[in-house]
Amino acid sequence: MENRIIETDRLILRPYKLEDVDDLVEGLNNLNVSKWMAFVPFPYTKQDAEDYIKKSIERDLYNWAIVLKSENKVIGATQLSNVSIAHGTAGGGIWINEKYHGYGTEAWGARIKFAFETLNLRKLENGYFNGNISSWKMQEKFGYKNEGIRRKKFISMATGNIEDECITGLLKEEWIKYK
Repeated sequence: MENRIIETDRLILRPYKLEDVDDLVEGLNNLNVSKWMAFVPFPYTKQDAEDYIKKSIERDLYNWAIVLKSENKVIGATQLSNVSIAHGTAGGGIWINEKYHGYGTEAWGARIKFAFETLNLRKLENGYFNGNISSWKMQEKFGYKNEGIRRKKFISMATGNIEDECITGLLKEEWIKYK
């Protein structure tokens, strides 16, 4: 199995640890963050974080805590989900603690590089809630294209609002290595 730890200039992307609970609660117990995510409740509790970390550890997914090296602090998370080696595709997402939003692009770029260079995937499929302009702008920096809208796809656990999901895709040959 390939190394699941990814390092950038300022970040380490690594599997979750039970000690990450407080950092997850700090980052996700914020409606400005959780409202853009389908499966994150608000308020976000210590029990929510513990349950999520335990599931993540058990499932051995491509699910990384994003650690800011200078503070040795979990400031967000990103993952590859629905990985299909046979088809060369994966999905996934990212969230960043509102206090650390400047680091999302660096983490997202590392995730893309891992998907295309380590797993040798050919396409990444992602999405964002309609209105989450910062998510779209970050994806666009790497060459993502809008591919459609899934109307009324999710009910946000944080807000109870029914949300449209804007679907995005990135082909390996379209990938812009953002630095």
